[in-house]
Amino acid sequence: MTDDTRFYVDGAWVDRPQAPRIAVTNPATEEVIGHVAAGSSADVDLAVAAARRAFDSFSQSSVADRLALLTRIKDLLEERSEQFAQAIMAEMGAAIAFARAGQCEFGIQHVRVAIDVLRDFKFESEVNGIHVRREPVGVCALITPWNWPLYQITAKVAPALAAGCTVVLKPSELSPFTALLFAAVMHDAGTPPGVFNMVMGSGEVVGAAMSAHPDVDMVSFTGSTRAGVLVAQAAAPTVKRVIQELGGKSPNVLLADADFAGAVPKAVLGATRNVGQSCAAPTRMVVPASRLAEVEALAAETANAIVVGDPTDEQTALGPVANARQFAKVQELIQAGIDEGAKLVCGGPGLPPGLNQGYFVRPTVFSEVTPEMRIAQEEVFGPVVAILPYQDEEDAIRIANATIYGLSSHVQSGDQESARRVARRIRAGQVHINFPAWSGYAPFGGYRQSGNGREYGVFGLEEYLEVKAILGY
Repeated sequence: MTDDTRFYVDGAWVDRPQAPRIAVTNPATEEVIGHVAAGSSADVDLAVAAARRAFDSFSQSSVADRLALLTRIKDLLEERSEQFAQAIMAEMGAAIAFARAGQCEFGIQHVRVAIDVLRDFKFESEVNGIHVRREPVGVCALITPWNWPLYQITAKVAPALAAGCTVVLKPSELSPFTALLFAAVMHDAGTPPGVFNMVMGSGEVVGAAMSAHPDVDMVSFTGSTRAGVLVAQAAAPTVKRVIQELGGKSPNVLLADADFAGAVPKAVLGATRNVGQSCAAPTRMVVPASRLAEVEALAAETANAIVVGDPTDEQTALGPVANARQFAKVQELIQAGIDEGAKLVCGGPGLPPGLNQGYFVRPTVFSEVTPEMRIAQEEVFGPVVAILPYQDEEDAIRIANATIYGLSSHVQSGDQESARRVARRIRAGQVHINFPAWSGYAPFGGYRQSGNGREYGVFGLEEYLEVKAILGY
C-alpha cells in the first residue's frame, strides 16, 4: 500500500494532494501503510453533479448495455481477485484464506447475481388494466463500511447500475484501498462518465454532505445504528429514499432435538467468522438449560482450536480486528461480561498467547448469560459468543426477540417443522435453518433498529426503482 489522494469523478481520476490526509493502518502490525485524501462537501458537489448529468442518458440505456457493463465488471473482478484479497488483508486484517474465499468470492457473487436478476427482470407489466413501469430512482449515494470492503460495495453498486441509476460511493476511510481498486475496475470496464463516482472521506463530512444533498434521490447506508440515525436525519429535509442496513445481535436457537455435536461447533465458527465483524453474526447462542454443560464443553473445544495470528499465513483462521477503536470496544465488552457475572468459558481479555502486537482478540465464549447483560444486548463486533439458557420453546423465542435488533437469526433442529415453527416467530429479516449455504438471492435487511429496506437479488434491485402507473396506455 502507499499514499493515494485520488477520487474518481465523471469518468476520470481527480487528485487532491492538498487535501487533509487520513492514515490507513495495518491492524496486524499497527503500522501505517498509507494515506488517502479526506474529501470535502465541494468534492461531493462535483461528484453529484457528474452523476446528475449522466443520469438522463444512463437511465435510458438498454438492458443489454447494462448487462454487458456488469459482465465486464465481473470479469475484471475475477481477474484481479488476488489484488483485492491482498488489499483486504492489509487494510482490515482478514486472514488471506478468508479474504480470498469469503471476502472476495462473496463480493463478486453480488455482481453475478445482479446480472442474473437483470436478465429476467420485467420493467414493464400490466396490472388490472394499468400499465406499470419500474424506472430508476435517480442519483444514489452509497455509503459502505470497513468490515466487508468489496462485498458491501458490490451489494450496492451492482443493483444500482442494473436498475439504471448513477451513483456516488463513499467507502469507509478505514479500508479505502479496496475501493480504489474497485474504482479502477469500473474505469477499465468502460463505465460511462458520471455513472460511477467515488469520494473518500469521513462520515461526518462526506457522508453527511451526500445524505443531505438536494440532487441525491436515494441513500443506501450500511453501518452502525447510531450512524444510520444521523444519515436519516440529514436526508429527511429533502425527502429522499433511505435504505439502511444497520446493527444486529443475531440469535442462534438450538432446539432440544438438534444435533448438538454438529451444531455447536458450527455456531461458534459462524459467530467468529470475519473475526466476528459481521452485523449478521449469530453471537447469541440460545440453548436448553439442561444441556448447558454439554454446550459449554463443545463451544470451548471449538473456540480454543481456532488459529489466531498472522493473516498472511494460509493456516490462520482469524486475523486481528480491523482497528484500534474496535479492539478497545471488544476488550471493554469482554470485561463487561466478566463484571456483570457471566461465566467465562474460554478466551477473555488481552492478546492471544504468543502475540505481542496487533489488534488480535482471543476467541471468547461466555455462558450463563442473561438477556439484560451488555454482551447479550450490544453488538460486540468481535469473536465473542454469549450462551443464554432457556427453559422451554416459548422462553427461547422470548430470548431470541429480546433485543432492539432484528437482522438475522438461526434455528437448529432435528425436526423441520419444529424449526419452521420457531423461524416464523423470530422477528428478523433472515432466518437460517440448520446452517444452509449463503445465497446472494436471499433478501437481506432488518426489522426494528436493524434498518429498513432489503438488499440482494431481485429485492435489492427493486429498492433502486420507482413505480410509475400509466393509465390509458
